[in-house]
Amino acid sequence: MTAYNVLSEGTMAEPIVVAEGLRKSFGGTHALQGLDLAVPEGTVCGVLGPNGAGKTTAVRILATLSDPDAGHARVAGYDVVREAGRVRERIGLAGQHAAVDEKLTGRSNLRMFGRLYHLSRRAAHQRADELLDRFGLMDAADRPVAGYSGGMRRRLDLIASLILRPTVLFLDEPTTGLDPRSRGEIWASIRELVADGTTVLLTTQYLDEADHLADDIAVIDHGRVIATGTPDELKATIGDRLELITETPAMLPLAATVLGNLTGSEVTTTETDRLSVALPATGLRLADIVRELDQAGIAAADVSVRRPTLDEVFLRLTDRKEAVR
Repeated sequence: MTAYNVLSEGTMAEPIVVAEGLRKSFGGTHALQGLDLAVPEGTVCGVLGPNGAGKTTAVRILATLSDPDAGHARVAGYDVVREAGRVRERIGLAGQHAAVDEKLTGRSNLRMFGRLYHLSRRAAHQRADELLDRFGLMDAADRPVAGYSGGMRRRLDLIASLILRPTVLFLDEPTTGLDPRSRGEIWASIRELVADGTTVLLTTQYLDEADHLADDIAVIDHGRVIATGTPDELKATIGDRLELITETPAMLPLAATVLGNLTGSEVTTTETDRLSVALPATGLRLADIVRELDQAGIAAADVSVRRPTLDEVFLRLTDRKEAVR
C-alpha cells in the first residue's frame, strides 16, 4: 500500500487517512496492538480480518467515536482526537446496521439527517432529493422505510452518510446480510462515489467484495496490520495453483506424491477427485508436469493453472482454518 504520493519533485502528499501505532484495550482485551494504516486520497481501501481482529475498533477511532489508548491518527490532515470536530465535518460513516427510522419515508429520513447536520431547511430538502435521484430511490422516496427491501434500506443508510459530501467515507461491513443483487447495487454506488473523488475505507468479511472494489487491501489480525497491497499483489505472495482431476480416485495418492515431489509444496484435496498444489516461482511449466504425470501412469481428466483467490490469501495470512464469507 502506497504510503505517500509524489506531487512534484521533492514534495510528498500525506495520505488522506493515516494511523500510526494505534492501541486500544477493553479491560483485558487488546483490540488494537499498534495498528498502522495509510490510505491515499481518491481510493478504496479494503480492510479485511477475522471477527475480533480490530476492524470496527479502528474505524470507530478514525471516525472520532472512540479515542485510542496510544498512537495517533489523522483524517484529511486533522488529528482525530485534538481536532475531532474538523474531522467530523469531512467524513461520513455507515455502520453494519441501518440507522434510518423505519417509520419515516426515505425522503423524510434524509431531510432529518440534513437538519441534524445543521443544513437549512431548503438545503436539506434539496440535498435529499438530489441523493434520492442519484442513487435510484426517488420512486420509493415517499414510502415508509419499513416497506423497503434490505438492499434499499442499506442504500438509504449509505446515502444518508453523504449528506455533507464527505471527503472520506467509512463503510463498516455495509453489505452484511444482503442478497447478491442488493450487494451489486451497493458496489455500484461505492464506485460512483470514488469516481467523484471520495476516499472510501471499507471493512468487510466478503473477500469478493474487497477483490471487486479495493485499490489496496490491509489485512488485520490480532489488532495489527499484517499485510498490505493490491489484490493482485497479495495473490502473488502465494503464487499460482495447479488443479488436477484424475480419471479415477485410485490415482489420487500417486498423483499427490508426484506433484509434491515436483513442486516441493503440500498437496491438498479440494474435492473427492481434485488435487490442488501451489506452484513454485522457478518457472515449472505445465507441459513438464503433464509429462511427469504421464510417465508415472497417471491419467488426468483435467489439468489447469489458476490464480489464488483472496480467500486463500486470507487463510494463509491469518492461519485460520475456518472459511470466511
